Amino acid sequence: MHITVMLARTLEGWEAVDADLEKADTFADTVRIAREHVVEDGTVRLLAAQEGTWFGVVRVDGTDSPGVFVSDAAAAARTSFGAMLTEELLRRAAEPDGRGDAEDQADDDGERTPAPCGPLGDALLLDSFGTGERELLGLDGDAVAAVSDVLGCTEVLQAAR
Repeated sequence: MHITVMLARTLEGWEAVDADLEKADTFADTVRIAREHVVEDGTVRLLAAQEGTWFGVVRVDGTDSPGVFVSDAAAAARTSFGAMLTEELLRRAAEPDGRGDAEDQADDDGERTPAPCGPLGDALLLDSFGTGERELLGLDGDAVAAVSDVLGCTEVLQAAR
């Protein structure tokens, strides 16, 4: 089972956002859609997972560069949304400044660089919520539920599912 949920932090707490992520063909499209739901100084988190295989977290707030983490880049790259996240992370890794403004990375034959097995991205993405790199890397099972618990929005996630 694949799940993708967008959660927006408002003055009242977290809210599930009914956003049509199917319209997002690129990571930039996804970020644009998420930014449409940022309230004042709030933040938006996208949680995605392929049950038992990989999970991903995207942080979008203000005009800062979005934070991205996937638990297993190779597994994520086998799904459309996961591939989008993985390609963004590989693009950022190839950039000297890490901002990801380059074109898709390819080897000398024009083939895409394969995604590495294992975690990729900002493993400190949830550090401000008390979940450091070690805890994030140790999540297994229903990682989306675990991340929503860390964020303090378990009820919102359950209602959105």
